[in-house]
Amino acid sequence: MKDVLSEIIAHKKIEVAERKTHLPLVELERELADTKDIPFWSLKSALERSSSGIIAEFKRRSPSKGWLHQTANAAEVTRAYEMAGAAGLSVLTDRKYFGGGMGDVQQAIGSVKIPVMRKEFIVDGYQLFEAKLAGASAVLLIAAAITREECSRLTTLAHELGLEVLLELHDEREVEYITSMHSLIGVNNRNLGSFVTDLQKSFRMIDLLPKEAVLVSESGISDAKIVRELRDAGYKGFLIGEYFMKSGQPGVSLKEFIEEINR
Repeated sequence: MKDVLSEIIAHKKIEVAERKTHLPLVELERELADTKDIPFWSLKSALERSSSGIIAEFKRRSPSKGWLHQTANAAEVTRAYEMAGAAGLSVLTDRKYFGGGMGDVQQAIGSVKIPVMRKEFIVDGYQLFEAKLAGASAVLLIAAAITREECSRLTTLAHELGLEVLLELHDEREVEYITSMHSLIGVNNRNLGSFVTDLQKSFRMIDLLPKEAVLVSESGISDAKIVRELRDAGYKGFLIGEYFMKSGQPGVSLKEFIEEINR
């Protein structure tokens, strides 16, 4: 079976190296030092006080499903998500596999007043500087894409830059990545190697996760009943994108979904 994650990570390392040649890290650091008043909205706090807990995701395509909404405009969709009641936003910035870009994060941040997370396959601290400079409040770190040492180093750097970290786990073995620095922890129900989804994964892993952390269930969620069950199990956040994006009217789809959750 083709390992999609390994393919994406290999390409990502090449991509980041190329970006560094065009805009060296020292220049990114200088730009960040010269940038004032970057807004920050805490994703953790937003999830703790939200009645829906939904992190609505903006993504145009996926490796498994192809194009979901090829012509989607980041500013319009994220604004509609905010109006519909999203607690926070996740914006895909990978271009090759997900049809996104850093411009989508910038458009989202210029359009909303809720937390925006850069969702990316982060393998280098350079990407954290990019995220902060674009105005993101949080970043995703995927345990399966990095070593434990890299995870610790990238988490420390993210916090130094004023970014929250959502640490994403895929199986029980990755629980060892969790440290006291990780107060936002996600369980991805989708296997990023095969892209097979198993919603029971979130329920199976809940007892292995720290009770003091804000827990997020990610991927494959399309039923309000499942959200209620996950909430009862201890999850406060629910990252959903594909279900909304493929509807053609993501904001309307989210609004109806939240109404169904609270019914």
